[in-house]
Amino acid sequence: MKLLALDASTEFLSLAVCLDDKLYRHDQHAGQTASQLILPQIHNLLDSAKLDLADLDGIAFGAGPGSFTGVRIACGVAQGLAFGANIPVVGVNVLLALAHASGAEKVIAASDARMREVYHAAYEKKGDEWLEVHAAGVYKPNEVPKVEGSGWTGVGTAWKVYDEVLSQQYQQNVVNKLPENTPMAEAIMAIAKPIFAAGLAKPASEAKPIYIRNRVALTSKERAQGLRL
Repeated sequence: MKLLALDASTEFLSLAVCLDDKLYRHDQHAGQTASQLILPQIHNLLDSAKLDLADLDGIAFGAGPGSFTGVRIACGVAQGLAFGANIPVVGVNVLLALAHASGAEKVIAASDARMREVYHAAYEKKGDEWLEVHAAGVYKPNEVPKVEGSGWTGVGTAWKVYDEVLSQQYQQNVVNKLPENTPMAEAIMAIAKPIFAAGLAKPASEAKPIYIRNRVALTSKERAQGLRL
């Protein structure tokens, strides 16, 4: 299977191309430059794999939740490339990608959502499948949903930004934390592969971001305070 996977939902740009068992990756801290870097780096990876865009079986992308601009970049690029090559797409929840890449089986994925909030979801792995304990949502750090039992791993940037509050909320549950982890294209690809294999990928026209926050703009006062969406 020949696939392209991409994510720009955080400040990190993550790209991957798989050619059967070979994987070609590009990961970098892109900040505000993701829109400028993403297409040239995709073409570099395809060149490394000696593939044309039309050779791909599909494109997987980090659909969110995450940076409003970054999620739109990933979705727009995936959709545009897929339209041009007439190939299908799979949008992957980046919180699930965080869980998958953690290596743990019980995961509380939480990323910094700005605005003093966190994107949050909880997953438990049963066999080869991930079960959704709490669906993706946006919360104040002190209002995140409870989980049952111990042995949970906290993954994502919110565990760095709001460690004290989240640790208090989950003091009886969490035994390990991976606060530096960000969504990686390799994990997005791994989640998407069986969807492509099952013929459940969608046409490019149906590529959509995952938005769980209704607000898409800040007031002038909030901008002056240095808040970001």
